[in-house]
Amino acid sequence: MELGQHIWHGIEHVFVEQSLVAAFALVGALILVSNLAAKRFTRGRVHGSAIAIVLGLVLAYLGGLYTGGKKGIADIPALAGIGLMGGAMLRDFAIVATAFEVDVTEARRAGLIGVLALALGTIIPFLVGTLTAVAFGYHDAVSITTIGAGAITYIVGPVTGAAIGADSTVMALSIATGVTKAVMVMVGTPLVAKLIGLDNPRSAMAYGGLMGTVSGVAGGLAATDPKLVPYGALTATFHTGIGCLVGPSIFYLTVRALVG
Repeated sequence: MELGQHIWHGIEHVFVEQSLVAAFALVGALILVSNLAAKRFTRGRVHGSAIAIVLGLVLAYLGGLYTGGKKGIADIPALAGIGLMGGAMLRDFAIVATAFEVDVTEARRAGLIGVLALALGTIIPFLVGTLTAVAFGYHDAVSITTIGAGAITYIVGPVTGAAIGADSTVMALSIATGVTKAVMVMVGTPLVAKLIGLDNPRSAMAYGGLMGTVSGVAGGLAATDPKLVPYGALTATFHTGIGCLVGPSIFYLTVRALVG
């Protein structure tokens, strides 16, 4: 009994001291289980990353219930490295690393189509998000704009909300909206790829621009054709920057002018 406790405390000590390494190990194990589940239970129709996102959300929720904290599973000392791994620094590093895989010659082919896709992919989700917010009883400009921004990406929502003074509940809803969109895009992409001709870099860039969610587009294209991932992710990454610029400014001012 004492030996077991000693071993457990030793493992916990390693996890606390090497929290980032522990985070990578946990996420790796989660992805492994998700990929096995995708192959075994869905025969590859649902990408493993979609299952991993859902499992991650469940673990975050359970971690929050267990600790009563605000950072989900990262509030557990042995798993504090999850907070660093999921932070802005490594996220941005992953985006830049993905962008370096792009063939510039192919990227130039997108041209006006890519720009138009970015514009439509920013405006249309925002409109859908704002109409959904109104349908569920939100009538103030701050809440409507924040939830609408979350429909662009789950990063744009809380950034916009923080800039215009939204409360934490509304920002949580905006994140949930963005995550739901990401999972839908991730699961739906392989199903519609053949119907929409999603089989070349140019169409992948247009698709990434229209969908706008990096995780959703990357996961969906990985299940369709891994070679298309960098091209779809290239245009999708712009949505975060564009959304963070126009969300608290143009979009907010427009919504406030309309609803008062």
